Amino acid sequence: MADFRYGPVELFLVGYESRRPDAATLGELAGLVEGGLVRVLDLVIISKSDDGEISLVEIEDEDNEYGFGAELLVSGLISEEDIAEVAELIEPGTSATFAAIELAFLRTLAGKVAAGGGVVLATERIPAPVVNALIDAADEAVGELESEGE
Repeated sequence: MADFRYGPVELFLVGYESRRPDAATLGELAGLVEGGLVRVLDLVIISKSDDGEISLVEIEDEDNEYGFGAELLVSGLISEEDIAEVAELIEPGTSATFAAIELAFLRTLAGKVAAGGGVVLATERIPAPVVNALIDAADEAVGELESEGE
């Protein structure tokens, strides 16, 4: 088996309606880190003023203020170019967290795939709201069919 130091990494940009990210969300992310499911490699808070000016907070400098409280592994992994690219998606007067998150629970699987000569050809993430809406619609359709059959 290939012995990887890191599993797959995903970049997440999560927007918030306020100028500060939600502390409960950052606390939940820290809980996932403590549980060993993920490791946060880098985390930046991006705020955009009403006039469009961008300000950044490197979470390693302010982790206690924002309620994160977990150790970052590779500060600086998210580049200025990455930030400039995603900053366009943030509305004036709001903020976002931009995180590089290692899916630690997949590290062993990634090693087995590589050792077996496998190569990941594509991945795609379906956002949770979409998955839940699709399953709810399917459940509702099944329920209607069962009602009609009675």
